[in-house]
Amino acid sequence: MSSRPEILFPLFAGLETLDGIGPKTAQNMAGLGVEKPRDLLFTLPHSGINRAVRGSIREVEAPTTVTVEVEIGEHQPAARKGGPYRVFVRDAQTSFQLVFFHARGDYLKKVLPTGQKRLVSGRIELFDGVGQMVHPDHILRADEAADLPAFEPVYPLTAGVTQKVMVKASGAVLERAPVLAEWIDPALKAREGWPNWADALRHAHRPAAIQELSPEHPSRVRLAYDELMAHQLTLALARASRRKQRGIATVGTSALQNKVLAALPYQATGAQTRAIAEISADLAAPQRMNRLLQGDVGSGKTLVAFMALLVAVEAGGQGVMMAPTEILARQHLEGLQPLAADAGVALELLTGRDKGRDRAAKLARLASGDIQILVGTHAVFQDDVQFHDLRLSIIDEQHRFGVRQRLQLGAKGRAVDVLVMTATPIPRSLALAQYGDMDVSVLDEKPPGRQPVKTALISNGRLDEVIDHLRGAVAEGRQAYWVCPLVEESEVVDMTAAEERFKILRAALGEGIVGLVHGQMPPAQKDAAMAKFVAGETSVLVATTVIEVGVNVPNATIMVIERAESFGLAQLHQLRGRVGRGAGASTCLLVYQPPLSETATRRLKVLRDSEDGFKIAEEDLALRGAGDLIGTAQSGLPRFRVADIERQTGLMALAQSDARKLLHDDPALTSEQGQAARVLLWLMEQDKAIRLISVG
Repeated sequence: MSSRPEILFPLFAGLETLDGIGPKTAQNMAGLGVEKPRDLLFTLPHSGINRAVRGSIREVEAPTTVTVEVEIGEHQPAARKGGPYRVFVRDAQTSFQLVFFHARGDYLKKVLPTGQKRLVSGRIELFDGVGQMVHPDHILRADEAADLPAFEPVYPLTAGVTQKVMVKASGAVLERAPVLAEWIDPALKAREGWPNWADALRHAHRPAAIQELSPEHPSRVRLAYDELMAHQLTLALARASRRKQRGIATVGTSALQNKVLAALPYQATGAQTRAIAEISADLAAPQRMNRLLQGDVGSGKTLVAFMALLVAVEAGGQGVMMAPTEILARQHLEGLQPLAADAGVALELLTGRDKGRDRAAKLARLASGDIQILVGTHAVFQDDVQFHDLRLSIIDEQHRFGVRQRLQLGAKGRAVDVLVMTATPIPRSLALAQYGDMDVSVLDEKPPGRQPVKTALISNGRLDEVIDHLRGAVAEGRQAYWVCPLVEESEVVDMTAAEERFKILRAALGEGIVGLVHGQMPPAQKDAAMAKFVAGETSVLVATTVIEVGVNVPNATIMVIERAESFGLAQLHQLRGRVGRGAGASTCLLVYQPPLSETATRRLKVLRDSEDGFKIAEEDLALRGAGDLIGTAQSGLPRFRVADIERQTGLMALAQSDARKLLHDDPALTSEQGQAARVLLWLMEQDKAIRLISVG
């Protein structure tokens, strides 16, 4: 089935083929992301209006929507142009007015003839004790009353698209919804009490009561599951097709690893030991590894990564570790050098700075296998970089490297195993959505000896106290970061803010004590300022967020974050992770500008009360939503129409295990359920996945 199944054709036709939709409306519907009937099917009503007929408006609390039968009395045309045109009506118990603006009298007399009965439905409001219904939503004759649903769905709208159009169009598309074979496992469907697909859609679009609009309603849950299942099936197919590509079984001897472990001044944590075992098992398997190593700030990812690299070396191969920036690559090098010395392996750095003879010499040693472990930036991607026998590539800070680059690096060796590391704790639902094709190892313990960081909130009216505190700390030989706020989106303004702060601190603390780093500086100048701080020549480093990731200065024990309310939670947590790396007690001062909004207060308190990055990430997701958290545009995160990735983590995990199980039992999707799942993939426009099956 390499082309769309015929049963789905009606859902992928033009919108104009639906009753009541002309070219103009079809164009306007693009504002709702609706381009074909299929999109309309998954654009569900978000609320509803009770249109059940009442005896009188007295039975409801105004203002509210009410439907009553009335007898029409006299018409009172507008006294002045554009004024209100009133029609007096009476229900079973009381009289009220229907009010119209800019209405044509002859039209109203025809629709509301005096002396006759009509059903009117609309919002009733009280003005000076008199009931008024301005522009009723519906005016119907007795013989049309049956056309009004007792509960009317309310759809999301966009310019040029009315409720009437949406109700009519969704009705037309529901009639088109074909009967599809079931892709959900029968036992699961029975256990959850889910309806079949077509019924679920009908319930969702034509709810009989407000309860049926709830995301927890079985019809809605089923449709959300379908969406997540299609997405997870795509990821599972990608994972399966990657696993089909033969890897090289890289089996370590543990000899080098044991040397390093014996030389460590502390014991590896349980989480580190577990992650190393998971990675070693993946490396030893004949399939290609594709694993994500997730660890909070300071959870000891470097050791785990190095052990993985040693497995490659023990097996006679090479390993490479890549970082998104030169500063980080150098830090990895510094972090790994003592470990490499303990193991006795050749470690080298390759960045864009290597030129001419030096570079040529490094490349020659790499190609001959003399360099066993290479640390680098994306300069490693260049065509002239050839390895002797590359077995493992480790990518640090995944979100800076796209999937395309992951593949490019994979091509460097015959069948390189890939380990991706991230210091950004990702909430489970997002990890499932974004990295569902990868296996995940989590480092959720801190190595012994890491000091907790004391976090305090301080209003910016007390900056002088902060500077005094800093003066004392510097006199004791301690170091501090001072992070300047993110001003709008302009780096130039950021630069000014940082330069101003630098001048103030330099005046307060003395010449030569304060350094400055910001995004507008030439890289060499930035590196020099960082190097001075790392070497302890400067005591305070004023910076914009360039220091967010990876900088390691154990002697730095104070982190001041100015205008902390302008940063995201994850970012604040990353910044705080720059201190508390040495033996000294550390503090993080969140300086805010009052008054704080409710969300900002909650955000800063979450940070003050917790050091658990995963907990903070979950809270961040709840506060900001998924698109914001990782920037949907570049994240490759799917846009779900029904499923709510923030609140349906459990459903996402269920879809993942179901998708993997289905593929395990039926890799080519040829069984009845497999064939149905193929139709689901077409329905959910997962064409990439279809290609993967046909390739397989």
